[in-house]
Amino acid sequence: MGETIIDSKLKEWAKFLIGYKFALDEVRTKLNILNEEFHIIHDYNPIEHIKTRLKTPDSIINKLKNKNLEVSFENANSQIRDIAGIRVICSFTPDIYKILDMICLQDDIKLLEIKDYVKNPKPNGYQSIHAVIEIPVFLSVGAKLHTVEIQIRTIAMDFWASLEHKIYYKYNKGIPSPIQCSLKEAAEIVASLDLKMLALKNEIENKSNS
Repeated sequence: MGETIIDSKLKEWAKFLIGYKFALDEVRTKLNILNEEFHIIHDYNPIEHIKTRLKTPDSIINKLKNKNLEVSFENANSQIRDIAGIRVICSFTPDIYKILDMICLQDDIKLLEIKDYVKNPKPNGYQSIHAVIEIPVFLSVGAKLHTVEIQIRTIAMDFWASLEHKIYYKYNKGIPSPIQCSLKEAAEIVASLDLKMLALKNEIENKSNS
């Protein structure tokens, strides 16, 4: 039997996404190296865990339609910067900026955009760093640049964001005002907890060095 239109489209999408998958692999490898270096050499590891995500064709198509753009690989490549996403969960707030600096200082990575929701949280209380980087992927036909969105947040921030995300979709993206207020209060508690844990860490380190 001949190839169907659906099979042909799936192959086209697979071909388009493979570069983004390899870009994710490259960034993950860099983070794993930093992770092992800190674990073995520096006796302190700021990275708790790493999650990766590659958008599905349906998700990309929906995002293009929401932007009132024609569904094409060219538009997906130029207009959607979070097709490949990686989330780094760290221990303390200063680690967020430390990890970001270590990534962006690497010669083959170019920082394209940064949104600092840690210093400037979203109105709902959401905190995280969102950075869009560009990294070359070397294939048989040569190097091609791909974007990867990196989100960096603490364990406490990730806990809040994960639950808020579930609530957001449970209410079909229309969270009632009382629950929005409660989520904002919870976000403030999370921020306070991060500060408290950082203060405890610094106190312990000061006592150890005295």
